[in-house]
Amino acid sequence: MIHAVIMAGGKGERFWPKSRRMMPKQLLSLTDDGKTMIQLTVDRLKKLCSKENTYVVTNNDYCAKIKEQLPQIEKENIIVEPFGKNTAPCIGLAAMNIAKNDPEGVMIVLPSDHLIKNNILFLNTLKSAIELAEKGDNIVTIGITPSYAETGYGYINFEEETEKLDSCNFFKVKRFVEKPDRKKAEEYLVSGNYLWNSGMFVWKVSTILKNFKMHMPELYSGLVKISETMNSDINKTVIYDEYEKFESISIDYGIMEKAKNIYTIPGNFGWDDVGSWTSLERVQVSDELGNIKKGNVIDIDTQGCIIQGKDKLIATVGVENIVVVDTDDATLICAKDKCQDIKALLNKMKELKMEEYL
Repeated sequence: MIHAVIMAGGKGERFWPKSRRMMPKQLLSLTDDGKTMIQLTVDRLKKLCSKENTYVVTNNDYCAKIKEQLPQIEKENIIVEPFGKNTAPCIGLAAMNIAKNDPEGVMIVLPSDHLIKNNILFLNTLKSAIELAEKGDNIVTIGITPSYAETGYGYINFEEETEKLDSCNFFKVKRFVEKPDRKKAEEYLVSGNYLWNSGMFVWKVSTILKNFKMHMPELYSGLVKISETMNSDINKTVIYDEYEKFESISIDYGIMEKAKNIYTIPGNFGWDDVGSWTSLERVQVSDELGNIKKGNVIDIDTQGCIIQGKDKLIATVGVENIVVVDTDDATLICAKDKCQDIKALLNKMKELKMEEYL
């Protein structure tokens, strides 16, 4: 069977002040259709995976809101981590849950807060990845064909020799590389054998558990202890105790940089990780002066701005290339080219103990 695992524990801090500790990016609506990011993620998988085999991994803070936004997902399919320890423990916990009933099933692992423009092409790419994963102990990652020299993403370096699966090309992965500087990103773009690392993976449950056992034995041992108590009253206590011991580590560091039989399939389905407020320019319709506006907004001589509000009137005069986001208790005013610095702003607020705004 096919199982989808949606990782929904991230904070999405660059979307402050809309995104907060109790309302992360994946629970926000950032598109014109009014659906939240996680609702869109689940919707696009409907034709590939049943709701009974769709899992969401999150934390206690977001659990109630996820249940509210995804009433179709079974309660037992919402897997709650006691606290975030990055993607390796998250994926391992989901794999152990699925292994109880379907150890040879195929697992699709997806972030909850990305946008896809071409759902049909996306599903066809996943189908090819599933076929490749079923052929053996193969780990498949979906890379994104880069359209510009992006310094905010990690990259996948692949072998130039092309292999074919039906109508889909796939490549052996050479290595995963961290976010590059501008010069390196431009070199990667020109070389043609680098893809953006989208954080989307496909493998058999048995394959990923073998890799945890081989490359992350301490984590694997803890996951086995959790699995052994899954249907007992002490399960929550065991999960908490084991998670306290787990190293906070990504699946990239823990498995991808060590494993063999890793393949990548280039994705050209209009992927966007919607990483900051300026991403809205790629996913929403702008006016004739390049402004993205939502809420009660009036403007004069305003160009290239992102203005997001609600009922309160926001009025702008003679400004350009800024972001204005208004909420009930906070207003952000930011130069568009400084949106990546919003995390630094939040760190300053933490230092000043302004917890009520985080």
